[in-house]
Amino acid sequence: MAAMTITDESAAGQVRNSWLLSGLPDQVSVREIIRTRVREEVARFNLDDRAVFSGLVQPTETEIVANGYRLTRQRPLDWERQAAIAESSFLANGFFMLIDDRQIESLDDLVDLRHDPTVAFIKLVQLVGG
Repeated sequence: MAAMTITDESAAGQVRNSWLLSGLPDQVSVREIIRTRVREEVARFNLDDRAVFSGLVQPTETEIVANGYRLTRQRPLDWERQAAIAESSFLANGFFMLIDDRQIESLDDLVDLRHDPTVAFIKLVQLVGG
């Protein structure tokens, strides 16, 4: 079984969060990487029963706060709903992914996990002004 290191990075390359996911198949699609990441972060959130979710994408019925998204009412999150939001966000350039410093272009790209790659998620921040 293979593993990958997941990181959340700023556009300047500063690592904000990092964790290892192991027990994975040798080859997966980018879509499965996103879904696995979201499933894990939602499971951790639901177990901890916190009011602030610090995940890849904003759940519905939340407000943005400094360290994530505050739920307007306490409830467990649905990982499949969050994964669908994340996939849509990737397609709309809401974030991009680097796998060992190579930018990923498609959800259907296959990734070889046998060498334990680092998968960086970089969220893009909308600029305000005009």
